[in-house]
Amino acid sequence: MRPIQASIHLAALRHNLNVAKLAAPNSKIMAVVKANGYGHGLLHIAAGLSQADGFAVLGLDEAISLREAGFDQSILLLEGLFSTDELRTASGYDASLVVHCDEQVKMLESVSIRWPVAVFLKMNTGMNRLGFKPDAYVAALNRLASCKNVKGEITLMTHFATADEDEGVVAALTQFQKIAQGLNYPTSLANSAAILRYPETRTDWVRPGIMLYGATPVTGAAAASYGLKPVMNFTSEIIAVQNLEAGESVGYGKRFTATRKTRVGIVACGYADGYPRHAPSGTAIAVNGKLTQTLGRVSMDMLFADITDIPQANIGSPVELWGSQIPVDTVAEAAGTVGYELLCAIAPRVPVKVIE
Repeated sequence: MRPIQASIHLAALRHNLNVAKLAAPNSKIMAVVKANGYGHGLLHIAAGLSQADGFAVLGLDEAISLREAGFDQSILLLEGLFSTDELRTASGYDASLVVHCDEQVKMLESVSIRWPVAVFLKMNTGMNRLGFKPDAYVAALNRLASCKNVKGEITLMTHFATADEDEGVVAALTQFQKIAQGLNYPTSLANSAAILRYPETRTDWVRPGIMLYGATPVTGAAAASYGLKPVMNFTSEIIAVQNLEAGESVGYGKRFTATRKTRVGIVACGYADGYPRHAPSGTAIAVNGKLTQTLGRVSMDMLFADITDIPQANIGSPVELWGSQIPVDTVAEAAGTVGYELLCAIAPRVPVKVIE
């Protein structure tokens, strides 16, 4: 077997959940585990987050998987449902629904289901992705409140577009509060960035996502600065060594040409494993526990590490692509993307090891 592996550290996951709990001690935690637990494995992550009050997922299949695995927490479908058949199934599995458009309200009003469902009603406060505009929000709420298919308690919800940036949440929060004022319903406002930065958004439910996995939710800030620990260690080994003379190149397109004698470690990891192809020469990597850099262009199954100044490195030497030494956000920034994408992009062919 190739030596590549993604190790999932549940102790780090529980630590990060505790960071969220300490930041929002009076809120219930709706842990976001969509996209296969941000690439970490849905059921592994749910087990590690067993102390969360609920799980937020994207699809009904994820909700069913959690229920059939024995999880009895609240399970929230973040995009709601797309058909009446799904609504009947969701009712049977006691899944809660985000309602974000008039069509979903009509579905709840028109279908006969055995058990009523809990609803999170979403307001569009500037994200312009999902949700009712503020001037249509109360009318939708009143319809849901009188709908026999909706459980008595409706949660008022929004999602911040710029909680992770300098603009912050003031405008969106003010808009939400203006409409919600005087409405006697629980609320859910804060994502990871808001949990860490804006105490006024820590209401009845908070929805931590990327922070649980140990990557930063805040532009320009390191995850470690918030006390977060990486949950995934993405590792491999050197499988070959090449010795370059000055003037020789390595990899497709000859994107790296040596200016001195250079030892190159060939690492069993490429873009087909989930490492970003656009990570440039010079991206941070660790070999034998020592920091170094990649060289040249990432291939489908391999990439290149500079081991010139790590003389003990050879075939079989361990390599960390990201994890405890190399933050995933460091690799993501070098590749012009975000840690979210890299974690979610780990390929199915990469073996996963869960470490308690």
